[in-house]
Amino acid sequence: MTDVMTPEEIEAHFTRTDGQYLFARWQRPIVPVVFGVDDQTLEILKGAVEAGVALAGHQMAETDPELGVNLMFFFFREWDELIAVPDLGRMIPDLEPLVGRLKSADANQYRAFRFEENGAIRACFVFLRMDQALSKMPAESLALGQVVQSLLLWSDQAFATQSPLAVAEGHTILRPDIAGLIRAAYDPVMPVQSGDPTHALRLYARMQAGQT
Repeated sequence: MTDVMTPEEIEAHFTRTDGQYLFARWQRPIVPVVFGVDDQTLEILKGAVEAGVALAGHQMAETDPELGVNLMFFFFREWDELIAVPDLGRMIPDLEPLVGRLKSADANQYRAFRFEENGAIRACFVFLRMDQALSKMPAESLALGQVVQSLLLWSDQAFATQSPLAVAEGHTILRPDIAGLIRAAYDPVMPVQSGDPTHALRLYARMQAGQT
């Protein structure tokens, strides 16, 4: 497994099914909160957030001055449980129709992003319905995978056929090429948002520079 993707592979990670290239990263410090897990899983997830933020060279904070928290993880058994969460409908527009669509699709996860005026990620809501498939995953793998998918605005198909994780010497790790891509995306010289496919070429150049 190589640590550097081709420009075409990078572009595919941010090209949506409608053909639009759309990239965004966080600008404000990340402040996570987790609902619906025990203390042990909570520590695992917070550790994964800290590791992901450190990889990106980004920052965390104790509180967001505007939002309080801005990266929210919700763990639950059935999608209908979300409708009963106080004030969630204010944060997630059209919550009930969304829950209906997710139930119809038998989905087990969903991420909703909010954005700054300049297009950077402002907040992310991660919803995980703990069905049989997710419940079988080790907590460390589930946490790392979800954090990775929350650090950037990936394509809706980015990890449809290949996980961002890999197994090395019996341990689940972040794929080296994905780690390199995240580091390149958070390089200070790179924009916080882009809808131009040539942005993938700049990411490729930063990944190449990181190998030297």
